[in-house]
Amino acid sequence: MLHVHFRTIATGGGRLSHYCLVIPGIVCVAASVALTSLCDEVVPTDPVPQYYKGNIHTHSLWSDGNDFPEMIAEWYRTHGYNFLALSDHNVLSEGTRWMKHSTIIERGGNLTLKKYQARFGNGWVETRGKADTANYAVRLKPFDEFRSLIEERGTFIMIQGEEISDRVNKKPLHMNATNLQEVIPPSGGLTIREAMEANLRAVEDQARRTGREVLVHLNHPNFGYGITAEDLAFVVRERFFEVYNGHPSINHLGDDTHPAVERLWDIANTIRLSELGAAPLFGVATDDSHHYHGKPGSHTGRGWIQVQSRYLSPEHIIRGIKAGDFYASSGVELKEVSYDAVEKVLALRIDTEPGVQYTTRFIGTAKDHGTTGTPENKEGGEPSSEQKYSSPAIGKVLATAKGETPQYRLTGNELYVRAVVTADRDHPDPSFKGQQQQAWTQPVGWRGHLQ
Repeated sequence: MLHVHFRTIATGGGRLSHYCLVIPGIVCVAASVALTSLCDEVVPTDPVPQYYKGNIHTHSLWSDGNDFPEMIAEWYRTHGYNFLALSDHNVLSEGTRWMKHSTIIERGGNLTLKKYQARFGNGWVETRGKADTANYAVRLKPFDEFRSLIEERGTFIMIQGEEISDRVNKKPLHMNATNLQEVIPPSGGLTIREAMEANLRAVEDQARRTGREVLVHLNHPNFGYGITAEDLAFVVRERFFEVYNGHPSINHLGDDTHPAVERLWDIANTIRLSELGAAPLFGVATDDSHHYHGKPGSHTGRGWIQVQSRYLSPEHIIRGIKAGDFYASSGVELKEVSYDAVEKVLALRIDTEPGVQYTTRFIGTAKDHGTTGTPENKEGGEPSSEQKYSSPAIGKVLATAKGETPQYRLTGNELYVRAVVTADRDHPDPSFKGQQQQAWTQPVGWRGHLQ
């Protein structure tokens, strides 16, 4: 005998009730009081591409951050983000791990655990030992456990990542791998470039073996001044780097003897396109957040990427980044970025705010840019870019535009062109002195220069 029964269900957030006819072993058929014939929210069959906002460089108590991963993820979820990658140093948030409460207090302060308990409740928060004793500890939840608490389909997802933190000749080399399945130990090497290549191979090997889309990007190249423009240029397998990182200690503006990060970008891409016939680097922006309790340090909300995609999934987000369908931001948001390869026009539509003025600089390098001087020899025998690539034609401002819809028509003499939009408004939580809100688009017009 066939037994059927009705089950009352609700769509997202309980907005619409349905009566669902359940036929065991066959199908779930719904009859809605609102004339809806589905048991769940409709999944579009042909969704329109849209921008999804996310941060792919974040730290928690699993390494050197000072808050619980659920608390960090909840901040991003409730502040308009669509995806977040946790990327702790040389570790994935997996397995069983307990942390002493005294250690948590040392990092984040006395209220860290109390805020965690207040937000998620003692049914979720696990402790052991007696409070106010040396053995009192809190369990750090692994990624696969806490993601189900935070994620919302089509609205917010978590992605597992790692900051592969290496060191070569006393210089730091940090590379983020996003959407990993297994932790990747730093590979090391005799030079920065050798170590970069080795870490890239390790990630690519895992991606092939596990069948996953994995993104690798180079972090904060001016941190410890460990990475030169030539390093960025000659490791052509690396296609992504941080043009903006929200940590105050990464030397974003450079100094008297080291180029600013944006200058590194232009030099590296000029070398790639004019000397190596290789594709340029794309720039991402990240928080690199460690500190979540109001004290000075690296905070949430300073830098992010907007990725154009039809679907909010790790695979589709990463494919969008790899295709260059994204821009980086520290406060300015764009409605549209387009490049017409036939008309050779780069056009933007800025998501303006009342009372704010926007200036767009179109930056590029001409084919006949020239070089000056000869490269210096630095420690380890690696050349420096300070002299050889000091020509003002490298990374030159080709045009400046005001307003909501700036555009630039390429002449055909450019190796590439990119746009930087700057608002005449200070960043609300600056990572360096005098910082204004900006957005960076990816270089275009370069494909004809590839070998």
